[in-house]
Amino acid sequence: MFSKILIANRGEIAVRIIKTCRRMGIATVVVYSEADADSMAVEMADEAVFIGPAAASESYLVADKIVAACRETGAQAVHPGFGFLSENAGFARRLADEGIVFIGPNPEAIAAMGDKIESKKAAGRAGVSTVPGHVGEISDTAHAIQIAEEIGYPVMIKASAGGGGKGIRVAWTRKDVEEGFPAVQAEAKSSFGDDRIFIEKFIESPRHIEIQVLGDKHGHVVHLFERECSIQRRNQKVIEEAPSPLLDEATRKAMGDQAIALAKAVGYDSAGTVEFVAGQDRSFFFLEMNTRLQVEHPVTELITGIDLVEQMIRSAAGEPLPFAQGDLSINGWAIESRIYAEDPYRGFLPSIGRLVRYRPPEERTGADLTVRNDAGVREGDEISMFYDPMISKLSTWAPTRLAAVDAMGEALETFHIEGLGHNIPFLVAVMDEDRFRSGDLSTSYIKDEFPDGFQGTAPTSRQTDIQIAAACAMHQVMSERAWPGRGRHDWVVNLGGADHPVRLGVEGKTVTVELTEAGRRLVLSDIDWRPGRPVFSATLDGAQFSAQVRPAAEGFIIRHRAAEARVLVLTPVSALLHKRLPPKLAADTAKLVLSPMPGLVVSLDVVEGQEVKTGEVVAIIEAMKMQNIIRAERDGTVKMVGPKAGDSVAADEVLVEFA
Repeated sequence: MFSKILIANRGEIAVRIIKTCRRMGIATVVVYSEADADSMAVEMADEAVFIGPAAASESYLVADKIVAACRETGAQAVHPGFGFLSENAGFARRLADEGIVFIGPNPEAIAAMGDKIESKKAAGRAGVSTVPGHVGEISDTAHAIQIAEEIGYPVMIKASAGGGGKGIRVAWTRKDVEEGFPAVQAEAKSSFGDDRIFIEKFIESPRHIEIQVLGDKHGHVVHLFERECSIQRRNQKVIEEAPSPLLDEATRKAMGDQAIALAKAVGYDSAGTVEFVAGQDRSFFFLEMNTRLQVEHPVTELITGIDLVEQMIRSAAGEPLPFAQGDLSINGWAIESRIYAEDPYRGFLPSIGRLVRYRPPEERTGADLTVRNDAGVREGDEISMFYDPMISKLSTWAPTRLAAVDAMGEALETFHIEGLGHNIPFLVAVMDEDRFRSGDLSTSYIKDEFPDGFQGTAPTSRQTDIQIAAACAMHQVMSERAWPGRGRHDWVVNLGGADHPVRLGVEGKTVTVELTEAGRRLVLSDIDWRPGRPVFSATLDGAQFSAQVRPAAEGFIIRHRAAEARVLVLTPVSALLHKRLPPKLAADTAKLVLSPMPGLVVSLDVVEGQEVKTGEVVAIIEAMKMQNIIRAERDGTVKMVGPKAGDSVAADEVLVEFA
C-alpha cells in the first residue's frame, strides 16, 4: 500500500479523498492554485504544493507541475479526483513513465472509453446498443449543420472530452447549431484543452441512468447498481438518487451486465461509470463512459456500504477486489442534492462571492437515517469564478425512497448560506413536488415543472401559519429584551398585504398566537432561536419545523421550504398608517441590457450608434466555465456601451444602453 498520495484536484473532492486516506493511514499532498491558497483542502492535507495562477489551464491542467510536485514530496501515486486531468490518457501514461501510480484506470482503458467518440466505437464492437449519431470528428460549423440535418433535429452537440455538464448543448434548429457549435468548441477548449466535437440524436423525455462499475488489475469487474441522474438543468446534474425508481430487477441486471461486458472488453481496472439514456418503457442506450470517480458517488456508497475512493486506491496498489457480484446488494435508498452557488430566481446563473455564513445540517449516521454533507468550503471562503460553482453535496439515506426524500427536505430546511445566491430553495421545492415524489422523472423535469423559471412556491396554509407564528415569537423575544416585563401582547401581522390581528400568550418556551379575527390559536413550543440566529426551529401544533429567518424593517423575511415572505409585526396604529403608504414604483430598465451574472466579458458585439434588432447577440459573458449569450430584448439604437472584452462585470451591471 502507498504511504503518500498526491491529490491532483481541489475543493470538495480533494477533501473527500483526504478523509479516506486518513482512515487508511496514508499521508496526503494537495496541489493548489492562487485562488485555492487558503482552501480547506490545503488546510487538511499533510503537505501542499503551489502550482500556479487561478486559471486551470495554468495550474490544475499542467501535467509537468503535477509530476514536479510528486518529485518534490515523494508521493508514490496520484488521485486525480474528477474533472481536470482525471480522464486524460496522456497524463496517466506520463505518470507511468515517471514511475508514479495513477489511481484510476489504465491509459488504454481511458483512451478507449474516456474519449466520447472512441467509447461509442468500442461500445459498438462490444455489441452494446448506442444512440444514433455521427461517430467521428467534425471539422467546422458547416460540417456540423450538415450532420445535424442528416440525423434530424433535435440533436445534441457534445465535446468529445467533455464531462460534468460542460461542453454540451441541444440544438433544435439550424440556427441553434450555428451558434451552439462554436460555443461548445470554446467551452471544450477552455475546460478540457480539447475542442473535438461530436453530434448525436437527442432523445426527447429520456431518463439518465448510470451504472457504477469497479474493476481490479486481476480481470475482475463488478457493478454496484445504478444511479438515477435525470434531474438536470443545462445538462448539469442537480439531484441524483440510488437506486432508480424506474428499474425493475430484470432491467437492472441487463444494464449491469452490459456495463460489465463493456468494462471487461477494454480491460477496465478502477472505478468508472457507464451512462445510459433510458426511455420510460425501460429501453436503454449506451451514452458514454466516465473513466473516473463521479461527483454523485456518495449515493452508491450509502446503499452499498462500500467506500469507492478506498477501492480505487486498493485497485491501483494491485489488490484484488474483496467481493464478487453475488456479495453485493442494495440496502435502502439515497438522495443527493448538489448545493450550487447559483441564483435559481435568475435562471440558475452563477453567483460569485464570499460565504458570509455557511451552516450545513448536522451529519448523522443511524439505522433509520443518515445525513452526509461532502464539502470543500468553510464559512468565510470565497466561491471563485474560475471553477465549478458547487458548494457542497448533501446526501440522505433511509430505508425507503419517500423517507429519504423527506429526510432531504428536512436537512435542506436547516442548511443556511449567506453572502451569495444558492439553489437550496429550489432543491427543497423539488422534494415537495408531487411528480418528483412519485418517481416520474425525465431529463426535461425542470423545464416541464418550472417552464417560467423558479420564483419560489406559494405558501400552503400551514406555511402561512408558520410564518405568522414564527414572526410573533421572534418579535416577542426581541420586545422582552428591549422592555423586560413591559412588552405588548396585541399586534397586527401583515403578510402578503393582508392584516392579521393577533394576541400573544407567553409561557416559558411556549407562545400561543391567537388570530382574533379568524378565531384560531397557533401553539408554538420547543422554540429554539435567539436574535442573530438565522434558523428558527420550533414545534407548531405538535409538528416540528425549521425556517430560514433574517430581520427586516418592522419585521422579518421568513422562508419555510421554498415559500418566502416578508412578515411585518406592527402596532394597530402602525398597521393603519401602512395602508396609507403609496406603493413603491420599480425602476425602469427597459432601455438597458444588464449582465445576468458576475463574470468575464468574452465579447461585446455592438458599438455606439449601431441599430440592433430583437434577438441579436449583444455580448457573451463567461463565469465558472460557462458562456452565456446575451441577446437584445427589443429593437433600438445603441446609445452607450459599458465594459469591453476582458473586463470583469457584476450581476446587473449595465452592458449596453439603448437610446
